[in-house]
Amino acid sequence: MAALKKGQNASATSKPWRSLALILIAIVALTGGMFASGHTTPRLGIDLAGGTSITLAAVPEAGQESAINKTNMDTAVSIMERRVNGLGVSEAEVQTQGTRNIIVNIPKGTNSKQARDQVGTTAKLYFRPVVATELAGGGAAPTPSATGDGSEQGSDEDKATDKATDKATEKATDGVSPSASATTQGRAVTDALKADETPSASPSGTAEDGASPSAPATGGTSGDADGKLQEQYAALDCTKESVRAKAGDGSKAGESTVACGQNSQGQWQKYILGPAAVDGTDVDEASAVLNTQTGAGWVVTMDFTDKGAKKFADITGKLAQNQSPQNQFAIVLDNEVVSDPYVSQALTGGNAEISGNFTQQSAQELANMLSYGALPLSFREDSVTTVTAALGDEQLKAGLIAGAIGLALVVLYLLVYYRGLSFIAILSLLVSAALTYVIMSLLGPAIGFALNLPAVCGAIVAIGITADSFIVFFERVRDEIREGRTLRPSVERAWPRARRTILVSDFVSFLAAAVLFVVTVGKVQGFAFTLGLTTVLDVVVVFFFTKPLLTLMARRKFFASGHKWSGLDPKALGAKPPLRRTRRPSAPAQTKEA
Repeated sequence: MAALKKGQNASATSKPWRSLALILIAIVALTGGMFASGHTTPRLGIDLAGGTSITLAAVPEAGQESAINKTNMDTAVSIMERRVNGLGVSEAEVQTQGTRNIIVNIPKGTNSKQARDQVGTTAKLYFRPVVATELAGGGAAPTPSATGDGSEQGSDEDKATDKATDKATEKATDGVSPSASATTQGRAVTDALKADETPSASPSGTAEDGASPSAPATGGTSGDADGKLQEQYAALDCTKESVRAKAGDGSKAGESTVACGQNSQGQWQKYILGPAAVDGTDVDEASAVLNTQTGAGWVVTMDFTDKGAKKFADITGKLAQNQSPQNQFAIVLDNEVVSDPYVSQALTGGNAEISGNFTQQSAQELANMLSYGALPLSFREDSVTTVTAALGDEQLKAGLIAGAIGLALVVLYLLVYYRGLSFIAILSLLVSAALTYVIMSLLGPAIGFALNLPAVCGAIVAIGITADSFIVFFERVRDEIREGRTLRPSVERAWPRARRTILVSDFVSFLAAAVLFVVTVGKVQGFAFTLGLTTVLDVVVVFFFTKPLLTLMARRKFFASGHKWSGLDPKALGAKPPLRRTRRPSAPAQTKEA
């Protein structure tokens, strides 16, 4: 058995090229994947690349403090991610901080104002019947045609969610039978204006504005609105931003309310709205689609859940039958009307379409609101921090300089103390650095990893951890030489003990990184992730590169003879005289007595 064990060890140590070949193949394969993916540099975080960081705090409604829980916060994060990603901002970071804060990091090169509006619009989404509406400044509103010219008057890319719709001449049609419904949207009216007849449908199924007989104005506000609501409506001046921000505050989903909205001409309208008939959670999916078949241009399609389809059919049926003061409903987000289509018949197909003079951007924004607007919690914007690209570059340079200084000091120490052995340590550090760089570059597009300043600090700390593994191994080898052994057996005898120490040390470092990653939030997680990653790579490099390389070098005369510049000089190490095997004395012969 002893001979077999000796033979196995000899076989394992005689083929170090296998391990070296494996790690080199891994480096080549990962590098090829990096260039093939087109991501040849690590993705940088906000603090290094520049961008905008938004902090949102959850605000509980009266008596609903328990609503702020992990489940609702995670749902809000998921919705906000989809909102921002719906704008094409695939590199945005959305994550919780503590128990009631959400951090949204938007990288440079993005319309941060537009993304901020999308994320910051955090109230719930409702479909409410319109009771009354008029221009904020009074007077008759323009009545655009149903076909529209696609122009966008008064639009500003940075207006809050823009009011996302350019609402002139939109229509909502049943997604199952588009020709069976007829709606027109965007027609501002005076208080409680009510059509005597449903607009007649055109051959294409679109109601032509003005096709129905003119509707008489009944004057005054709707009789369904109580006195307090009438007073709020009369005093509401939607041309003032401070007034718009407070319009509808305190109203609940089951109550009537007042609100403001903007039409395609950039004019503000004010509304009296009935209780919410459909919740934003009832919208299963909404998409911006270019309709080339009917020539409607960009449209927004909606698919409802089973529960939402029934609610939507009920409200559109009532509105079409004039059971409400107007056959019109409003899509309300954050107490602001973002769209107010007219309906002429119940939409029972479980899906609908809103069309008008949308641009691709405005259609996509409205689709995002409909798809991702129903947050389980309300949020307020606590802080907005903008990091310029110049400041990010300065921080990146400072981090790289710090890393270079740390690496230079480690290399200098290795050269002075270990001399020739430092050659193996430096090559191992370079292999570890190459693996770290390539993997970080691949993790950016794969899992959204972004290299921030704390992550750079984690990489710098990892230099010391990696160097510590080499030192443990080298010192074990030197201890064996001090015992009087030659280099080749010293390497093989030192490895099992060094291996055990390295694994325990790296396990403790990895455990600390894992705990730090789990219990912390924000940028500190970048430090923990990098520290954990480099700790794992340290084990890989020591096992598959450092140990096999030292085994090969031990066969070279420079190291095997203990050259004074090799770092393994027995005399300099204070080695004992060479160990010699001594034979056990043979047992004395026993004579057999007669």
